Amino acid sequence: MRTEQMQIVSVEQIMPEKHNYRKLKELLKFTSIVRAAKVTDSDLGANGFGRERLVLCLLLQFMEDTSDREFERFISENIAAKWFCGFDLSEKTPDFTTVCKFRNLVGTKNMSRIFNEVKRQLQAKGHCAEVFTFIDATALVSKLSVWDERDKAIVAGYEKLNNEVLLY
Repeated sequence: MRTEQMQIVSVEQIMPEKHNYRKLKELLKFTSIVRAAKVTDSDLGANGFGRERLVLCLLLQFMEDTSDREFERFISENIAAKWFCGFDLSEKTPDFTTVCKFRNLVGTKNMSRIFNEVKRQLQAKGHCAEVFTFIDATALVSKLSVWDERDKAIVAGYEKLNNEVLLY
């Protein structure tokens, strides 16, 4: 017969010391990242999660590349995810509609501000380099014009290379 044992532990105690989420939390100052969301707790209504934890949820969802429904399950089952977002082991975590509604409340411009702030902080500490550089390509030759030139050259080549030459 198996007996149940009860232990009192915190997420902090069972969170691995070298976990990547822990490293990220040490690197970033989340107060300025949360501020970039431009959302106040009063904007959230009565869900009780708070903007800090919901911004962390959005960051984690992006890092883990999950849909809203996948993220709901991920954060409810993953101890490291709970720790990163500030939830206790037995505490209720956001469902997919809460995450979706919060992202919509934040909006695309503020989501961009959040990610730019994360990038700025990581670059300042030497942990992130510029990966993509976007340029105005109006002066560049388009593929369409290159393809047109290629097609003309092919036609010209076929005219020089007729069936009589190919047969011999």
